[in-house]
Amino acid sequence: MLLIQNGYLMDPKSGLEGKYDVLTDRERIVKIGKKLSRPNASCRVIDAEGLLVAPGLVDVHVHFREPGFTQKEDIHTGAAAAARGGFTSVVLMANTKPPVDREEIVRLVLDKGAETDIHVYTCANVTVGMKGCELVDMEGLAAAGAVGFTDDGIPLLDAGLVRRAMEEAARLDLPVSFHEEDPALIENNGINRGRASAHYGIGGSPREAEISLVERDLALAGETDASVEIQHISAKESVELVRRAKKTHANIHAEATPHHFTLTEEAAIRYGAMAKMNPPLREEEDRLEIIRGLVDGTIDIIATDHAPHTAEEKDRPITEAPSGIIGLETALSLGITQLVEEGFLTMRQLLTKMTLNPAALYHLDAGYLAEGGPADLVLIDTAARYTVEDFASKASNSPFVGWELKGKVRATVCGGRLVYSCPGTER
Repeated sequence: MLLIQNGYLMDPKSGLEGKYDVLTDRERIVKIGKKLSRPNASCRVIDAEGLLVAPGLVDVHVHFREPGFTQKEDIHTGAAAAARGGFTSVVLMANTKPPVDREEIVRLVLDKGAETDIHVYTCANVTVGMKGCELVDMEGLAAAGAVGFTDDGIPLLDAGLVRRAMEEAARLDLPVSFHEEDPALIENNGINRGRASAHYGIGGSPREAEISLVERDLALAGETDASVEIQHISAKESVELVRRAKKTHANIHAEATPHHFTLTEEAAIRYGAMAKMNPPLREEEDRLEIIRGLVDGTIDIIATDHAPHTAEEKDRPITEAPSGIIGLETALSLGITQLVEEGFLTMRQLLTKMTLNPAALYHLDAGYLAEGGPADLVLIDTAARYTVEDFASKASNSPFVGWELKGKVRATVCGGRLVYSCPGTER
């Protein structure tokens, strides 16, 4: 048993908020109440005085690079990074080597995930070999344990195939997520066509590459009634397209990353490949529109797109370095610093987009605090300031190294077990 005392509880699902203790037994919460007593001498106690007690965070867009690219990250180190960042549930993307397009690969990933301290789920691919030509056996992959479908990293260009994928996903009642960048319009990926591309003397990636596919897939989603997620929105026009579509279709969802609501293409000029990602960082108007989308509910999910790479890879010239940054260990702090402290979102609204909403999209038993519910919690010092210096991830490819951020995870509890804690948290 584990007893969390003296914390300020905030549950975005029920609206319960205030000074409450939480008692867990094995993997479930058994009691939420005032001034709970330690039931027995073997019960572990965490003093959460001055801390916010919230549901464990849920990230539905992470890359743990296993199988195939474990020099960058593996499922165990990725899970450790997640726990340090306050995440208790993650959904892995399927662009591994081999890709997650067969039932045995789904089972391999899930078996590895079951060895970690957090809940690890995985998507399966939409197309065989991520080649965009032939649909996978979506029903078989779902039966093997896949919680959704995506070819994230490679856009789907065949509209007819996308329609069939949506129809099958709707039949299975599982989400399908889309990486929206038309490669025909991109000369050099990862860098915005604008000031950043001009700085490097390259063609870059224009906003139209994203807009065109977002427009197509929103129209198809409306026709098929599939549960569709537009991943890592970067352009203001894409936000407006989602805003309009959601007025008539409830199954449309959109995610924003902390880097897209925090940074602009100026970061790509300042930090080079450390701020290169797909889709790229764009202009200040785009950043502000993403924030407006988060405020008005157009964008209902915050996800990290945690994308580890080796230092050697990121040291390559800008056109050769891979795209992507790590994000699990800075996401919550960036949300508090950039959104809550600036008055755009309340803490409860931020938590909703990092717990309840992503869990609901993928039908996960997560993202809430209730008696009988999962014993997955994060304890947050919302007032603490710290400098980003080191990571539990294998990788350190982040433009936020050296930044001072507000809000620090003091402890993460998953399945009723303390899986991460700062010194002095437990007594």
